[in-house]
Amino acid sequence: MSAQGHAWSRQVKKEDEEEDPLDQLISRSGCAASHYAVQECMAQHQDWRQCQPQVQAFRDCMSAQQARRREELQRLKEQSSAHH
Repeated sequence: MSAQGHAWSRQVKKEDEEEDPLDQLISRSGCAASHYAVQECMAQHQDWRQCQPQVQAFRDCMSAQQARRREELQRLKEQSSAHH
């Protein structure tokens, strides 16, 4: 009996396929390793409740990345207004 449901394992992309925008975002965030850890856990356990440590690590990583991005945008905004 094969299990139907989410394909949590990472798919190998063909060279002519465009990368998914979400994958691009996660790669740029620096949180790809924790994202893949969540995917691997889900593939293994098929139960998100058993993957909470991985989910929390990914959440923490993305939150830190978003805070860095906000700080960067604020710095750029301040530099831009100082030049005008």
